[in-house]
Amino acid sequence: MRGKCILWIVAVAMGFTWASMGEALAAEKKFPSKPIQVIIPFQPGDTDNLLRPFVEKMPEYLGQPVNLVYKPGAAGSVGAGFVAASKPDGYLLVGSSHSSIVVVPLTQKDVGYTWKSFAPVCSLVDASSLLVVQTSSPWKTLKDLVESAKQSPGKITYSSSGTFGSNHLIPEALFKEAGIKMTYVPSQGSGPTITALLGGHVDVASTAIAPALPHLRAGTLRPLAVYKPTRMRALPDAPSLVELGYPISSSSPYGLLAPKGTPKAIVEAIYLSAKKVVENHRTFAVERLDRLGAELDFEGPEEYTTHLAKQYELFSEIFKIVKK
Repeated sequence: MRGKCILWIVAVAMGFTWASMGEALAAEKKFPSKPIQVIIPFQPGDTDNLLRPFVEKMPEYLGQPVNLVYKPGAAGSVGAGFVAASKPDGYLLVGSSHSSIVVVPLTQKDVGYTWKSFAPVCSLVDASSLLVVQTSSPWKTLKDLVESAKQSPGKITYSSSGTFGSNHLIPEALFKEAGIKMTYVPSQGSGPTITALLGGHVDVASTAIAPALPHLRAGTLRPLAVYKPTRMRALPDAPSLVELGYPISSSSPYGLLAPKGTPKAIVEAIYLSAKKVVENHRTFAVERLDRLGAELDFEGPEEYTTHLAKQYELFSEIFKIVKK
């Protein structure tokens, strides 16, 4: 009797298991059946504008709205952590650069996630960052700035958004390499960083290109160096750090990521919708990105995962240098 009871319990349990799997498979087949939310872990004006050309067109191929939702805070870790801990069903994604996905959990304790807490869907945009000054500053080149900093250690101030974010770590690594010291003044975002620079509250800014570009084109800001390994199309006259003799570089891929454990079929569905946008609306996307000084950089799940792994290795080494 006891044996029959156990068999009955096992059978019932297996029935529930198969039923659950059946429900999950059915959900995947009809995905998406409701709107998808893309969490932007920063204030409006930078990341959202970079991703918007794609997000606006993806509903054409998904059959459901794709909405941007802002959840800023703690250098992007609030929004990224929210998505990492969410149900892996494809209806909640995070749209970000490598900064909040790779760098923040590497350099800050207890954020509750790592880059491996996500299922990368695709990268869409490369929007590198750069070092800028006011055109009225005495520094015409990075060499001028370095020489001045050597003469006055700690007196020159610079700002970026997010302590130990990528725009903080890259210049710190540069300063170590150049043997100089500057005083860091953190800000709450790329916009406030530019505002502080234009207002004369700091001497130098390390920032994403998008909020700086209008002022660069208007001639009120001057680029000293970009962080990409090569020059940027939007700023062909601005040299890279590598070109100037500093072995420091980082591209800034912006993309979409789902929580770890999201079924491959769902990841594939979202990826394919983005791929169709790139294929069918390339001119539209490129024109929008050109206005922001960014470049199209489309990669699928595997390539994007590899890129994030390389970014993790890069910033692990940079963080070690900065902490010394």
